Amino acid sequence: MARDVGVFAISVAAEMTSLQVQNLRVYERRGLLDPARTPGGSRLYSPDDIDRLHRIRDLLAAGLNLAGIAAVLALEEENALLRARLERHERR
Repeated sequence: MARDVGVFAISVAAEMTSLQVQNLRVYERRGLLDPARTPGGSRLYSPDDIDRLHRIRDLLAAGLNLAGIAAVLALEEENALLRARLERHERR
């Protein structure tokens, strides 16, 4: 199974991450994640989304607010892209 394919309903994702369903909706509205949608509009969370929700939960527990979490997640994504670029460059 691809890690970026949505397979978990919102209630399952909430249970897997020990978060409330309404919080998952807030995180989506704030741009912290973007779950897939069924043709009927239901959210489907992928394993990657579940990992991201765990990271959000951990950052909340560390005392960050949602704006801080958005900044951390953006920096982590940028760091991962730069590392991948560096690895490609080093293989040449």
